[in-house]
Amino acid sequence: MYTTNKDRMTEKIEYFSKFGALEGGGITRLSLSAPALEARAEFAHRATALGMTVESDDVGNTYATLPGSEPGLKRIVMGSHVDSVRNGGNYDGIYGVLSSLEAVETIVTEKIPHRHPLTVMFWTNEEGARFEPSMMGSGIVLGKFEKEKMLDVVEVGGKETFGSALEKSGWIGDVKNRLSKENYCAYFEPHIEQGPVLEEEGLEIGVVEGVVGMVNYDIILEGVSSHAGTTPQSYRKDALRAAAKTILDLWEKLGQLPSDLVFTTGEIFCKPNIHTVVPNYVKFKLDARHKDMAVLAQVVDVIKNLPKDVYGCKLSYEEHWGRTSIAFDERQIGFIEGAAKELGYTYKRMYSGAGHDAQYVSEMLPAVMIFIPSKDGLSHTVVEHSTADQVWRGANVLLNAVLAADRAL
Repeated sequence: MYTTNKDRMTEKIEYFSKFGALEGGGITRLSLSAPALEARAEFAHRATALGMTVESDDVGNTYATLPGSEPGLKRIVMGSHVDSVRNGGNYDGIYGVLSSLEAVETIVTEKIPHRHPLTVMFWTNEEGARFEPSMMGSGIVLGKFEKEKMLDVVEVGGKETFGSALEKSGWIGDVKNRLSKENYCAYFEPHIEQGPVLEEEGLEIGVVEGVVGMVNYDIILEGVSSHAGTTPQSYRKDALRAAAKTILDLWEKLGQLPSDLVFTTGEIFCKPNIHTVVPNYVKFKLDARHKDMAVLAQVVDVIKNLPKDVYGCKLSYEEHWGRTSIAFDERQIGFIEGAAKELGYTYKRMYSGAGHDAQYVSEMLPAVMIFIPSKDGLSHTVVEHSTADQVWRGANVLLNAVLAADRAL
């Protein structure tokens, strides 16, 4: 078994943390912003120094490839993204890119034989924090979003379009450079867990089996606005009171479903939102996630069977959006699990509750993800952290899994 260089891996994380660095720690490195372009340039510089060829596709997704000993073989690709959310951390996304780069650097410096060309890549605008939606770069390549519509998307809180920012970036390449099943044979995406499970269970590696499905519904309560001081309680049709009861009822009913179901009511709109007026309208969102679509079907049944009248207020619902649960390729999973076992790391098979580019890629190529622990389960925050040992172990698993795939495919 091979291991990467821990000091080099730590240096990579620390160096890239300066692109978009915030005074109190963490980063804001929005897609195609100046800090993101600096990170791209540094990646290209380092990749080129390793003898890799760097190219981008028509939406700025970028690929750095090290030749293999058998040029006719398809490429094995690994990576993630370099952009962040506002006030984000130094590990989300970029860890996947830098651990992949470190794996290739180890192969180069240790002169490790490999048959396939090896590609390290990053996707454009994974987070969607500047240009919505998230996972835009992979979504365009995998046919989830229409490119022309995405080019017209205007940045959040600004005026620039995604197309304009892409044009100015200097990272537009040829459409023929896109990830494709014709040129690639396997995809690996290392990532921080972004949750507490590995840390709480004292485990070192997450072998990701897939990404959970989800349903997202708007629940609407409509009452009657009236004066807060002159309307007796018994006469009120208070939409916020009705919404509160509905949320508690949902928690009770959904809590009776399998215990690994997760659900959240994290967004609420109340009208007229004036402290002297009884609310006449409340809309809140219910987000529920599970790997088994049959369980999500039960969630939908609970929603559809909510009472249509709550405290005199009309209840209705609308499906907002959802996604199907996906399972990663079992052979790819085996490469990760085998590497973790041979390295002597503790691990568990698990599903990702968050969305990742790998879920789109899995529709084109055999794909898999590797998780490393997140301190306190926190991500998308400036205190996001994984230790140097955790980062290094994940890179070691990636390196050996990729080499196993190189031998087998």
